[in-house]
Amino acid sequence: MVLAELLELAPGGVEEEEGPGWIEYAIYGAPGELPDLGSLEALAGSEPIEVSSQEVPDDWADRWRDFHEPILVADRVLVRPSWEQVEAPPAIDVCIDPGQAFGTGAHPTTRMCIELLVELADVGAAQGSLVDLGTGSGVLGIVGAKLGFSPVLGVDHERAALEAAAANAAANEVELNPVRANLRLEPPPDAGSVVANLTAPLLRDVAARLGRAPRNLVCSGLLVREADDVAAAFAAAGMGERDRRLQGDWAALRLSPQ
Repeated sequence: MVLAELLELAPGGVEEEEGPGWIEYAIYGAPGELPDLGSLEALAGSEPIEVSSQEVPDDWADRWRDFHEPILVADRVLVRPSWEQVEAPPAIDVCIDPGQAFGTGAHPTTRMCIELLVELADVGAAQGSLVDLGTGSGVLGIVGAKLGFSPVLGVDHERAALEAAAANAAANEVELNPVRANLRLEPPPDAGSVVANLTAPLLRDVAARLGRAPRNLVCSGLLVREADDVAAAFAAAGMGERDRRLQGDWAALRLSPQ
C-alpha cells in the first residue's frame, strides 16, 4: 500500500528494499520535483512505527544496478541487465538497462503483464500493433515485439524514459516507436492490443479516454483492492474482464471488447 501511494508522488519512480525490522523506499526525482516529506508518523495496524526520511546524493540514475538481476518469466522470457551473460538463453532474451527510466522487469506487475502477453501469443493473438502505455525502460514493448506484435509504440511522458526505451529496443534489435504523451490529459493511441502497467488512477483516466477498443488489453500496476474498480472503469468503456492475476498485494487484468 505504501509503494502504491508513493508511486503517485514520485516522478522518477520508487525503489523498495527491506531487511530485518526495516523497509526503505527510495523516491527518485530531479531537484524541485520531490515532495517535502518533513516529519513523518505512521501506524502499522494500531501500533506506531518509527519513520525517518533523508535526502541522498544524486546518484539515483545508477542505483538500479544494485538490484537489477536476471529474472525468468513464464519459463521462456529472460529479462536481464547487459552485464549478465547467459550461455543458453531461453526462447526470448531481453536485455534491459533502464538508466533514468522505470522498469527492470522484477516487479510483480511487470512479470504478470509479461505472462499475459506470452499467453496471448500462445493463442495466436500476437498479431497487429501493440501500444505499451507508460513504457518506462521499454521492457513490455520489447517483449511484445519479440513475441510478434508489430508495429510497437512505447508511450511515456518522461523524455528520459523514451530515450531509454529506444536505446533498449535498439540493443534488442527490435523496433519500438517512442511517443511522448500525457495520459492524464490525452487519449491513448489506437492499437490492436494494449499493455498498460500504470497506477490505478491513471488506468481509470485511460479507460475514460479510450477510443477504439483494442482486441486485447493487459493492465497492471494496481493493488488487489483496486482491481474491481479498474475493471468497472474499463467495462464502462466496453471492455470486459477475461482474466485476473494476483501476486502478493498486486493484480493484473486481461480485457477484451464485450
